Amino acid sequence: MIVAASAVLGAAATAWFTRAAVDHTERHNADPTKRQDADRTNRQHADRTECRDAYRTECRAAAPTSLGAERTGWRGARQRSWRNIAIATLICAAAAAASVALRIHAITTGPAAELAAQNAFITAQIALTDDPKRRPKGNGRFNQESYVISADLKIIQTSTTREAINVPITVFATGRAWNTLLPTQHVEVTGRLAQPTPGTLVAATLLVREPPRVLTPPSSLQTAAGTLRSGLRSAADVLPPDQRGLLPGLVVGDVSRMDPQVTSDLREAGLSHLNAVSGANLAIVAGATLALSRLIGLSLPVRAVFAAVAMLAFTVVARPSPSVLRALLMGLAAAIAMGTGRSKDGFAALSATVLFLVLFAPELARSYGFALSVAATAGILLLAPRWRDKLSGSKDEAAPSEAPGTEPHQHRDGGPEPLDASALGRAQSSDGASTPGFGPVPVRSPVPVGATAPADGAAPPRGTVPPRGTAPVRGAVLARGEALARGEAPARGEASARGEASAGGVAPPRGASAQRPASVGNSASDKPTYRLPRWVAEAVAVPAAAQVAVTPVLVLMSGQLTPVAVIGNLLVAPAVAPATLLGFGAALVAPLWPDGARLLVIPAGYAVGWIVTVARWAVNLPFATVPWPAGLPGLGLLLLAVAVAIPILRRRAWRVIAATAAGAALVAVLVVRPIAGPWPPKGWLMVMCDVGQGDGLVVSAGPGRGVVVDTGPDPVAMDRCLRRLGVEDVPLLVLTHPHADHVDGLPGVLRNRRVGAVVVSPLRAGDRAGSRVSATLAHRRIPEWTASPGTRWRFGPSELTVLAPDPAHGEMNGYGEGSAINNLSVVMHVRWRSGSILLGGDLETEAQEELLRGLAVRADILKTPHHGSNRQSPAFLASLGARAALISVGADNDYGHPAMSTLGLLRRLGLTVYRTDQSGDLAVVEAGDGRMAVVPRGP
Repeated sequence: MIVAASAVLGAAATAWFTRAAVDHTERHNADPTKRQDADRTNRQHADRTECRDAYRTECRAAAPTSLGAERTGWRGARQRSWRNIAIATLICAAAAAASVALRIHAITTGPAAELAAQNAFITAQIALTDDPKRRPKGNGRFNQESYVISADLKIIQTSTTREAINVPITVFATGRAWNTLLPTQHVEVTGRLAQPTPGTLVAATLLVREPPRVLTPPSSLQTAAGTLRSGLRSAADVLPPDQRGLLPGLVVGDVSRMDPQVTSDLREAGLSHLNAVSGANLAIVAGATLALSRLIGLSLPVRAVFAAVAMLAFTVVARPSPSVLRALLMGLAAAIAMGTGRSKDGFAALSATVLFLVLFAPELARSYGFALSVAATAGILLLAPRWRDKLSGSKDEAAPSEAPGTEPHQHRDGGPEPLDASALGRAQSSDGASTPGFGPVPVRSPVPVGATAPADGAAPPRGTVPPRGTAPVRGAVLARGEALARGEAPARGEASARGEASAGGVAPPRGASAQRPASVGNSASDKPTYRLPRWVAEAVAVPAAAQVAVTPVLVLMSGQLTPVAVIGNLLVAPAVAPATLLGFGAALVAPLWPDGARLLVIPAGYAVGWIVTVARWAVNLPFATVPWPAGLPGLGLLLLAVAVAIPILRRRAWRVIAATAAGAALVAVLVVRPIAGPWPPKGWLMVMCDVGQGDGLVVSAGPGRGVVVDTGPDPVAMDRCLRRLGVEDVPLLVLTHPHADHVDGLPGVLRNRRVGAVVVSPLRAGDRAGSRVSATLAHRRIPEWTASPGTRWRFGPSELTVLAPDPAHGEMNGYGEGSAINNLSVVMHVRWRSGSILLGGDLETEAQEELLRGLAVRADILKTPHHGSNRQSPAFLASLGARAALISVGADNDYGHPAMSTLGLLRRLGLTVYRTDQSGDLAVVEAGDGRMAVVPRGP
């Protein structure tokens, strides 16, 4: 894959460089001073035809010969271009193969690889090459803080040997001690070596459970960078939680305090590049540096050096992520070009930069972040200028103002902008029009009536017109021939005027001949129907081009399309630069003046707050994210869709039909479907949220209010479920027992909602998760209650009664790990006028039988205890008389939930089973006949 990527990049770079040579050849062949022989042939051929219409004869006779010379030169240049591309492709492929081979040889030979194959236990000295990255918590019961660290293995020691080496490894470690380490620090660790993940260019994986022993402090540069990062984190403490996490992530790539919900919203809205440093941030810093240096009057070379130093410093502080490395090398190339006065070519710089990085850091070829950065940059360079011009109509406006007959001027992306048909068909009106890079273009004047044709290469006198049968005007021959070569017919009014004048032997006045084509070219039919201001067109074109370019990578990576990304990026664009500059300024000021840093952070908080608001709004739009097949099948389907869409979009009639069909489908989905099956269903009583492997339920407590019973393992999923239900006020939160799959989603419930009080189990067995919950509630000043059996509340249509546990019974141990805590779950009975449901938490067999002995409980619907595990009491389930069973369970979970034995038992008892892993959210509603029904939302 790396070799193929290098070969493609080399071909792209060579094609871009050789394109200039091809364009030069085309202009060379089109220059009148370089084609005298072809013009002489044209005039002789025109004399022999003796056509009555001189201009018609001119076009028919001149076009084939002039095009022949042009095509010959163009074909030769194109052949040379393809030859260069083939040579560059082979060279790049060979270089990439050699680079990868050397790297693979280094990491697969030596003591590290041998000991990894044996899963040996070693003591090692390692040098950190990046910040330790905290891993997301799993759904297990006993979660410690774990980190993944990139490092170089320097010394490896076993019970018998000690050897110095230098190979890259990946370290997986647990413990908070890793959180404070910085790159370049040397530490000693003890752990077990394992073979690396296939496809990664590291020698081994080191599994460490003991805290590291620090051997050396970080370098001075990394110490300064760490001070700036920590200063920004401290200054951001004055902001709300969602903003204080996003600002350091946006400015310096520090995502240690990112709100999971904000991360999810940014990802689903196509704004994930904003929760980490990207090339755009480096460009903003470089642009601000250039503006400041120009303001103080520095010379151009000094400005370039100043910008290069700023980019290097920003890269050290923000860490050299793949996208930052790409932007840094491109920025340094631009700074060198600016300082030396050389021309800048964005796509050539991108190709050379990516090729350089792939050769010297081949692991980047497997990085999705790097691929997304490169694709977005390429889309902005290649597609955005053309789309901007199309939306703003800048080409159509610029063409008439150019001197007729001049060469097409260079577009900002390096390609020529063709003139319109009227400009190509007009007679030349200036005798010294300058072509950029090629000098002035001679312009010939007409020949007087009755005069002989001018000698070869000589210009006829001014103010004359050619007689019948003489050679046509040279400038007109070229202009008309080029127009025909491009498939452009002359304007009807222009052709008739010239024909009539030629028939009479008299040409129209000079002013008239210049005005008539201009009026035709400026007619209403030639202008675009819709035009946007140039800045608006650019603001739309840039995010659209970037999103189109990264879509294939997103399909390969995540299997989804994000149509809302263009709108989201357009809305947040004005906030990115202020947030970046103010945040970086706060990081610079924080070590010297913390209060000043806080003052800078406050307006930066407004900017990132706008980004958070846009992301939250965007993910709630219909079809914000469209599911799509992942991998190569999805990419093939995407290419097929593009191949079908391009011909449709090129034809106006087909565009109208496609737009009508798309509008009808949109109306059907947005209007008809919500009417037929809205969510939540009207009059919902309870919703079991699809939170994965865990429990998260919402009992209706009136409009905009809901009682939450357990929060699941994922705060993002829990918050999303509450948002769908429109719950903004939680008068009561019940946490049945302190296991991660029931309480870790608590931040999602607390997000932008008022929580009245929290009910917890009276016997929590000293679990660590329970202590963490208590600390969170105390920090939020939310009352924490315990409730004894018989406690009752009424909220809206719902009446909730606590049935268990009874503190007098003490703990009830079971056979499984954590059974004691499961059996202490808070059990609640919820009643409505149409029926009731039993919420049994994670009760196991012992607690179920104890509850059966103490109470005669009846319920129409059962929330199956413990996610349908095999620890169920048949007598207890039969005593309930329930007609339906709801099971909250994660798809493909490692626990084997729900157990087949439990599913069989429920069906034998006559219960209809509903599962969140198969049906998504499950809503309990009151049917029209006064009975309850279960409505699945769908996965």
